Amino acid sequence: MSKKARKTAETVTNPQEHTPQYISSGEYRDGGRAVRPRDAATLIIVRRGQGEPRVLMGQRSASHKFMPNKFVFPGGRVDVGDGRIQPPHDLHPAVLDRLAQGCSATRARALALAAIRETFEETGLIIGEPETPTLKTRSPHWHAFLKHDINPRLDVLDYIARAITPPYRNRRFDARFFMVDAEHIQGEVHERPVGSGELLDLHWVELSRAGEMEQLPHITRMVLHELKRRLSAGEGPERPGPFVHTRHGKRRVEQH
Repeated sequence: MSKKARKTAETVTNPQEHTPQYISSGEYRDGGRAVRPRDAATLIIVRRGQGEPRVLMGQRSASHKFMPNKFVFPGGRVDVGDGRIQPPHDLHPAVLDRLAQGCSATRARALALAAIRETFEETGLIIGEPETPTLKTRSPHWHAFLKHDINPRLDVLDYIARAITPPYRNRRFDARFFMVDAEHIQGEVHERPVGSGELLDLHWVELSRAGEMEQLPHITRMVLHELKRRLSAGEGPERPGPFVHTRHGKRRVEQH
């Protein structure tokens, strides 16, 4: 972690009092050692050209153990197969450099690929471009995507933020948030995309209204704020983004 990173911190003395508005009682850890966070990736798709920018969001089912009923962006855990394919278009050098502050370059690419794959699985939307030859892999998680004869594109992704679930939660993720313009979607874009059903009520939300939605996780609000700032300022991938994590009982926000 860069020593030049700007840091702020706040003490979390009683987590159940600190965040009652979006965490259910079943999401707290019942004693013991903190759960090790799993790598995960999220993709924010920004749709422009029809007035105010809109983002794609969906609601997690009530049966989900992590953030049930919450409105979120598409995304999920990194699969081992995400690190075994090599798209012809690599991450922007600045994005790769910023991601690599917290992991290897190989893992950074796997995170970006996981964001694209999970988005396809949950929404049916394909981020990529037709390529010959199409990538080959033994990973079953990529077969449905690649059968469209489209390769994923990493160079069109920007890296917005990173957040590690606090240690008082019983499920934890080290999530990286990526952004992509909807113009990079292959095929028709519907007002209500039809995915796997993992995310309910998938629809495009105006950016000014997204942060006011009920059942919105705190971290999602923070990421939306960062997204608005980046879009309004026209900032490129070189611009650092927030990294939210907990250390010694304090919530810290660093820029990297």
